[in-house]
Amino acid sequence: MTAIAEHPALPEVLKFLRGSKKLLIGGAWTDAASGKTFPTTDPATGATLTEVAHGQAEDIDRAVGAARAAFDTGPWPTMKPNQRERLLWRVGDILSERAAEFGQLEALDNGKSAGIATAVDVAWSADVFRYYAGWATKIEGSTVNVSMPFSPGREFHAYTLREPVGVCGLIVPWNFPLLMAAWKLAPALAAGNTVILKPAEQTPLTALLLGEVFQEAGFPPGVVNIVTGFGDAGAALSGHVDVDKIAFTGSTEVGKKIVDAAKGNLKKVSLELGGKSANVVYADADFDLAVEGSLNAWLFNHGQCCVAGTRLYVEDNIFDDFTGAVAAAASKVKIGPGMDPSTELGPLISQEQFDKVTGYLRDGLADGARALTGGKRWGESGYFVEPTVFVDVKPEFSVVREEIFGPVVAALPFDADNGVVAAANNSIYGLAAGIWTKDISKAHRTAKKLRAGSVWINQYNGFDTAMPFGGYKQSGWGRELGASAIDLYTQIKSVNIAL
Repeated sequence: MTAIAEHPALPEVLKFLRGSKKLLIGGAWTDAASGKTFPTTDPATGATLTEVAHGQAEDIDRAVGAARAAFDTGPWPTMKPNQRERLLWRVGDILSERAAEFGQLEALDNGKSAGIATAVDVAWSADVFRYYAGWATKIEGSTVNVSMPFSPGREFHAYTLREPVGVCGLIVPWNFPLLMAAWKLAPALAAGNTVILKPAEQTPLTALLLGEVFQEAGFPPGVVNIVTGFGDAGAALSGHVDVDKIAFTGSTEVGKKIVDAAKGNLKKVSLELGGKSANVVYADADFDLAVEGSLNAWLFNHGQCCVAGTRLYVEDNIFDDFTGAVAAAASKVKIGPGMDPSTELGPLISQEQFDKVTGYLRDGLADGARALTGGKRWGESGYFVEPTVFVDVKPEFSVVREEIFGPVVAALPFDADNGVVAAANNSIYGLAAGIWTKDISKAHRTAKKLRAGSVWINQYNGFDTAMPFGGYKQSGWGRELGASAIDLYTQIKSVNIAL
């Protein structure tokens, strides 16, 4: 484990890695029914970090049974909202107390910078749990002044109740393992549901450590269950007839399979899927600010980000200067393992992802694209790829149309007369977009026309826990974060009483 040797991990992290990694089912840590395990690796070196229980369909069935019992007959449904509030707040506090531990573990398992993981992923996860802790006491129904035209002369008292959906399956990706788990767990639990969390097989470790946090915080057995495994476990969870809702973050391809699996009992489904986001730079933008922001748009999290601004549209009269500046800045980014405090760009998650991204690099060059910087792997070990800025691209190139999920951007010029909206909207995706201009009217007009769930002006990755997040078109269904997430995990009951 070279990365650990060169940049020593905390004793708590090393202790966790040496311990057994079991499934959390019904409040107990248990081996997979098959007894099987699988390795999880450090993408900076390819070395195995530890072995993890290999959960499959039988384990999913056990976890669903535990979640169902906890929802139907356990203490969870009778717990007062302010009790759930205190439990969730405690999770946020423990995450803050153990932030460095979670950050290093995320860096080892995912490859991202430990410093960034601690300051962003862990800190934001703690904020998410505290935000939704507050929601636990604010989920309300309403009274309705009904007319009842077919019952003249009678009086009625009508109201609505907002109730939890039930047993929720939460399937999260490998690019933000802890954060995406928090995005789903916190609102689901605040609303009174019980859950089965299935983390990505590439990055199961912070989910398992989070399971320890839920136990420390005092959650009743069966409320939070965690099953580590592969796609077959996710399929079993998606198709299980006793699961009432599935929430998934991942690729559009897998999202479609989840929809198909969920149709058996018509369970509720929310999806946060792929993206190929447009980042628009007008000539009147603050040049230096736009360069820095546009670089962050496609390099954040090594480009392994669903909202990455990987289609860079630049007004033609500044195109050469701007793309040159972006390429120059990209070429200076410090590449290295996540455990190195000076690292700005870490490795891709796996050999599979490395092969995919380098395949796109070859395809782009073969199609006629020109790399202003990058264009190949970095180093001789690990899954590192150079930051790559492509120009001389056409809309039909795969590097322009398809989600690469790596540190690669394709830049295209546009002219002020013809505009940029049509080109920016020319995608099957619609997750996010960026706009850079000093003209506030132009910014608002462009934002209104872009078909994207989040539009950031003179910034990129402008997230906030209170702001709803989700996509148009094939970027998904539903909205996470903010009040909108409560809608995903509740259902409305109408009650009408004849007085």
